[in-house]
Amino acid sequence: MRIYIRSTNFQLRLVIKNGEEVPMKKVGDKLIPKTEDEFDAEDIKKVENYAKAINMLYCAVNPDDYRKISCCTTAKEMWDKLEVTYEGTDQVREAKIDFLTQEYEMFRMKEGEKIDDMFDRFSKIINDLHALKKTYTNKDLVRKILRSLTPEWRSKADAIYESIGVSNVTIDGLRGNLKTYESTILTPSLDEQKKKGIALKATKESVEDDSSDDDNE
Repeated sequence: MRIYIRSTNFQLRLVIKNGEEVPMKKVGDKLIPKTEDEFDAEDIKKVENYAKAINMLYCAVNPDDYRKISCCTTAKEMWDKLEVTYEGTDQVREAKIDFLTQEYEMFRMKEGEKIDDMFDRFSKIINDLHALKKTYTNKDLVRKILRSLTPEWRSKADAIYESIGVSNVTIDGLRGNLKTYESTILTPSLDEQKKKGIALKATKESVEDDSSDDDNE
């Protein structure tokens, strides 16, 4: 929703973020609120933006969320309530960050897992952390992926470290690089190993059957 609001009207995003300011006038040594009749052009523009911000949020939410925010009087109050609804309080957010950070640190490629499947799992963790304003540099992400690969990928990971380096490849570039290696080298190699294994097993069983027949004779 943040992107939708910013792309529609960035001024409204500031209203939602910072809250409303009541137009004031100075009377003696005191500041008191202006009446609507005393608003100048700038005041009118601000008040219009306040109303537009509220209307934008009303139009953007579903019926359940509408009921939650309908009692709010400012766009900032509405936004704060939505944040708590979907992200939780500060304590809840910190707990989520701790949990997801642990998932990130413990992340490993599964045995026999495809590159796309691994990256999908990894991306979900990263995206969830990003939504909570916890981010990692591209260099950190690339290094994490390379260290998470299973043993059959070790030679490829070492080659990337030596020839490209973690500072010179993007996370998307790494995905493409690993997918190419998977489809052209690793998968055919593993398939060949499986075929040899099946052939060896069949040969061994045949020899055992022949030996058993000889014993019976």
